[in-house]
Amino acid sequence: MCGIIGIASNTPISYRLWLATGCDAMTHRGPDDAGEWWSADGRVGLAHRRLSIIDLSPAGHQPMLDAAGDVCIVFNGEIYNYQDLKKELQSLGHVFRSTSDTEVMLAAYREWGTDFLRYLNGMFAFGIYDQKERCLFLARDRAGEKPLFYRLANETISFASELKALMAAPGFPRRLDLEALDCYLAYGYVPGDRCILQGVNKLPPAHALLFDLKSGQLRVWRYWQLPEPDAAAAADQSNETAILDKLETLLEDAVRRQLVADVPVGVLLSGGVDSSLVTAMAVRAAAKVSTFTIRFPGYGAYDETEHARLIARHFGTEHVELEAAEVIVDLLPLLARQFDEPTVDSSMIPTYLVSKLVRQHCTVALGGDGGDELFGGYGHYDRLLWMQRWLGGIPQSVRLSVASVAGTILPIGFKGRNWLQGLAVDLKRGVPLIASYFDRNTRRRLITGQGSWLPVAEAIREGRVPQTADLLQRSTRMDFENYLPEDILVKVDRTSMLNSLEVRAPFLDYRIIEFAFGKVPSYMKATPSSRKVLLKKLAERLLPREFDHHRKQGFSIPLGSWLQKGSWKQFFHETLLGSNDTLFNRQYVKELLDGQTRGRANSERLFALVLFELWRREYKISL
Repeated sequence: MCGIIGIASNTPISYRLWLATGCDAMTHRGPDDAGEWWSADGRVGLAHRRLSIIDLSPAGHQPMLDAAGDVCIVFNGEIYNYQDLKKELQSLGHVFRSTSDTEVMLAAYREWGTDFLRYLNGMFAFGIYDQKERCLFLARDRAGEKPLFYRLANETISFASELKALMAAPGFPRRLDLEALDCYLAYGYVPGDRCILQGVNKLPPAHALLFDLKSGQLRVWRYWQLPEPDAAAAADQSNETAILDKLETLLEDAVRRQLVADVPVGVLLSGGVDSSLVTAMAVRAAAKVSTFTIRFPGYGAYDETEHARLIARHFGTEHVELEAAEVIVDLLPLLARQFDEPTVDSSMIPTYLVSKLVRQHCTVALGGDGGDELFGGYGHYDRLLWMQRWLGGIPQSVRLSVASVAGTILPIGFKGRNWLQGLAVDLKRGVPLIASYFDRNTRRRLITGQGSWLPVAEAIREGRVPQTADLLQRSTRMDFENYLPEDILVKVDRTSMLNSLEVRAPFLDYRIIEFAFGKVPSYMKATPSSRKVLLKKLAERLLPREFDHHRKQGFSIPLGSWLQKGSWKQFFHETLLGSNDTLFNRQYVKELLDGQTRGRANSERLFALVLFELWRREYKISL
């Protein structure tokens, strides 16, 4: 796991110091080593911060050139099938100088060109400069585990793992993109290739980019996409055992591959179904497995310790229970600085604390991310199916009226308001935005003084809804392509890398992804009365009988309680109301704060505003 940065232009680059400065802004991503390379003609510069995982020797140093000196790579991530690829490439005549997966990437590019992406099983973001072709090739993994930002201006492209690295360039424009902000306020993140800053893009998951230095032209394309559902598999209910067996085989192999490292590896064991299944597979693959869980003293309802202990005892792991220190509000400025693009997810706080404590024991940790999106684990899946079954027959005009009244009459933060507003969506083709933070009307009240600005988030989101008739397929695909890469994986990447910890996700092995969306019928994921059906069946097969398969705690904090009094309440008030330098309507913010005090569910909404303001002020973003 590393940090990468680079620049390429069709004219020589005179000012080079910013590359090292930007690279050093990501020291947390790679504290073990650093390197910088410039092409002989001065048109391309690549730099790298290294967290040593595979081949700890100097032979794994980056930027790395191939033996001929024609191709140079900077790479962030891990290729889990690199040993298989290395054997195949050796049979084709390639000779290797190191045991690193980075050198395998170089050889694969030399052998197969940009098409080598389809051979990779891993999480990655990389930049490859081909000196003969004079082109820069960037790509990002299928699920979006590893980040990549880029900016194209004046026939020059710059890219980096984190936005803060790009902003290290002198004169880098720091103007807010209002459409991106609108998306952030509506659903908690900035989707797709958009970025919170004008003129900057994210390379979306499963996409590649080619920049031709000769012409200054840029081409972006999708190299992989989710498979279409197998209609025959969906209709064959006699195939359930075979599907369960296949999942077990795939997950076992994914965990085995992801345990490979030249540094200590552990498992983040929350005690839930996903992480417990990863633990079950880890003990099959390794003679010794270390598991880690964390508890927050004083918050019994959020304590997963006993559930994790059950799994650890059953499988005989070397179990470590970590106790988090008091959660102080001073963490928020630190996290706002790290996240580059703000994300509305207060669970970034416990995720950061877990990463910080686990890093004291190991450099790599396996987690359970992806299980909910792939196998129907979120609470809104069964509720949507229930809504479709029992409310789908109500005339659209009636549902629209109910949704309109709910949005007008019920105050924001009123329990059930979002679900009532969701009745307006046609469940035959749409996906209700249940996790809405600020709807169109509240955003109009919240953002004032921005001229002709109009809310666009709903239209942008509607354009991203997958086109499939099956509601569960539509909803899970929507979450996989949006919520997972823009919230969950961002949260895990930024918090873990701030602590120089690599977190891997076996459920996001692309073979499991393709199996989940292509071969597993919807009724084996969720129904109107249950969810995560297939994973729970696997849990019944592999986990102890006393394990609670139906428990779903989630990784969260009692933010609502903290905002009722004390330092958290004071910090939120001071951040949002203590200065005239704010984007948001002060009167409306006061109403939100007052509503929280009276018991309304506004804590995540207020978290969204606070994190944004802290980020904007930290990086001096202009409106």
